[in-house]
Amino acid sequence: MVKIGMLIADRYEILEKVGCGGMSDVYKAKDHKLNRLVAIKVLKQEFSENASFVSKFRVEAQAAAGLMHPNIVNVYDVGEEKGVYFIVMELVDGITLKKYIETRQGLPVQEAVTIAIQVAMGLEAAHRNHIIHRDIKPQNIIISKEGKVKVTDFGIAKIATSNTITSNVMGSVHYTSPEQARGGYSDEKSDIYSLGITLFEMLTGKVPYTGETTVAIAIRHIQDPMPSPRQYVRDLPYSVEQIVMKCCEKSPDRRYQNTAELIADLKRSLMDPDGDFVKRFSPDDLGSTRAITPEERQTIKQAAGRVASGEIEPVTDDTLPGEVVKTPRQEEELFEEDDPETEIERELEEEEDDNRTERLTAIISILAAIIIGLVIIIVAAGRMGIIQLGGNNSQAGATTVNGVRMVTVPELLGLEETVACRNLTDAGLKYKVIYVENSEYEAGTVTDASEKEGSEIPEGSIVTLTVSGSKGIEVPDVLGYQRDEAIEILETAGLYVSVKEVASAEVETGLVIGQDPAAGTRISTGSTVELTVSSGPDLSGKVQMVDLRGMSEEAAEELLIAMGLKVGTIGFEVTDDEEEVGIVLDQTVEEGTYVDAGTEIGLTVGKQMTYSYNVNISQPSYDYEEGTMVHIVVSTDSGQVLLTTDTDSFPYVEGRITEIPEGAGSVTLTWSYTYTEEEEVTIPVEGEDSGEGGTEPASESSGTTTTIVVNEVTEEREETRDLEFQKEY
Repeated sequence: MVKIGMLIADRYEILEKVGCGGMSDVYKAKDHKLNRLVAIKVLKQEFSENASFVSKFRVEAQAAAGLMHPNIVNVYDVGEEKGVYFIVMELVDGITLKKYIETRQGLPVQEAVTIAIQVAMGLEAAHRNHIIHRDIKPQNIIISKEGKVKVTDFGIAKIATSNTITSNVMGSVHYTSPEQARGGYSDEKSDIYSLGITLFEMLTGKVPYTGETTVAIAIRHIQDPMPSPRQYVRDLPYSVEQIVMKCCEKSPDRRYQNTAELIADLKRSLMDPDGDFVKRFSPDDLGSTRAITPEERQTIKQAAGRVASGEIEPVTDDTLPGEVVKTPRQEEELFEEDDPETEIERELEEEEDDNRTERLTAIISILAAIIIGLVIIIVAAGRMGIIQLGGNNSQAGATTVNGVRMVTVPELLGLEETVACRNLTDAGLKYKVIYVENSEYEAGTVTDASEKEGSEIPEGSIVTLTVSGSKGIEVPDVLGYQRDEAIEILETAGLYVSVKEVASAEVETGLVIGQDPAAGTRISTGSTVELTVSSGPDLSGKVQMVDLRGMSEEAAEELLIAMGLKVGTIGFEVTDDEEEVGIVLDQTVEEGTYVDAGTEIGLTVGKQMTYSYNVNISQPSYDYEEGTMVHIVVSTDSGQVLLTTDTDSFPYVEGRITEIPEGAGSVTLTWSYTYTEEEEVTIPVEGEDSGEGGTEPASESSGTTTTIVVNEVTEEREETRDLEFQKEY
């Protein structure tokens, strides 16, 4: 059993428990060998003796151990000690994406796309190693405090092979792909589906499918149309909506075929949010929603029965992938396999009736489509001259040039307006009429035409007829008007309007810069006036700058690179606010500005006030003899040592110390001082010989003698001086 303070593998000291799942616990630990903090996932004791669980645990380690990528939680070590199976992983200081979404109640589009790019880059690295995650969801994505996105928990990932891969574990049902819900083949495109659902939740704050049971939700993944995130986020850019919808196609063949394609479109959406570049199958190609097959129905019935029997657990967001827990009694009652009146049976029986109707409707629709197709083919063949359908023979001599059917312009000049228009229609051409006062012709007579009689022009071309008289409507002058205002003026006059946009660096976006026919021309009621409207400067290949202020320096640099821009000069601005240290305070290109791809964007990043010190230290001011070695220590007031050295030469000069975090400190000088000291010593003197074999005691005055002794004394001296450091800007 793992306890706080215990040492695993003579290396990892358990510090605290940070997470718990059905199959394993996660601890914060210290790696004493490399002196770093790590996370250790330990298989629970009750499962460590089960060969199946141990095998799954090892599979997780094997799947993740070979992956080294900035967007994947790295695995450092795996092992077993006295029945304790463990995986040592990178410790990421942050929160799960699920918690982040709940806190923010949905994310801004650019932030959501940037996170999706980083997740996709991590998956791309895994897929290159033939590893499929199979449980991508916000709970398995961590946002570090530095803004780094990391994918974790390859708990049900397996090595992909060319053989069919099946799994009884569906992952978290809210994010599972249709093929996983059916228990069928799953590959890289299954991860893409789950990432699409995750992106949907980042944008909207909710998952697309909900239900009272896991089986009900699984059926909705298989059957229900994918709702558009635009239903919840009205101003969602078109390209982002299309990316989500393509990721979440029911058929894997209609999704992105690999993460590289997805990453490319995600990055492009940052540069061209409303661009129409996402290649998807049209609704006609997709057809109606596919009904659940009998095989799929049987699979779901069997899964429900296995849940009821306790063989597998009902999967929820809180259940770790690949883990089995005891089934609650309410789940047993809900999925009782032998009861024909259970909710899951009722759902499937009702669905059976719906499917019969859907199949009948599909057959009728197919037959109708075949008939319509045959009619279209016959008409087209007649128009191309392959078969004759009768009618006007004026086109009998028409020719085809480069696949385009050419027709002859009929007689027009001098004819009455209605006759000329009928001739054009019979020839397969369209017309537009303008009226001009002309005293030489009777009113209503064609005086001119844009195409010469007898010339051959493409079928369906528009021929402009000039008719004598003042009939019709005089085209209003709308040059310089705003688009919507110009359209309103023309429609009020009884005219139709078509609009084409052209790039213009000189004219404001939305202003009319051309109209055809020109102002003052008289045309028939219901005619179409074509407006040319400025779309502003040509922004093809341009990138719209976003606001990077408030982001960490690292996150801002990653976003610039993802947008196709380059990181320019990084400047620093001193700040007294600790929360602004390392944060982008300014940028060289303002938000909303369009720049060329590859443009360098400079950043100003907040930094702590630092100081410098020019080292110039004079010799000790007292009890110092020149040439004596002195030990010098320069430090800040908080005790951080900036310089330590020994010298016997003064003044001591050693350049400049920079990046000092405090404005004051001190220099301490330590040296040895030697001096002499005199001392009076009284020495007793022995008595003189009396000559009679004895010794006479010395007299009191001559019994001692006093001597001066010189001693050499060495003492340590210390001198401390206060220092004021210079500010660095």
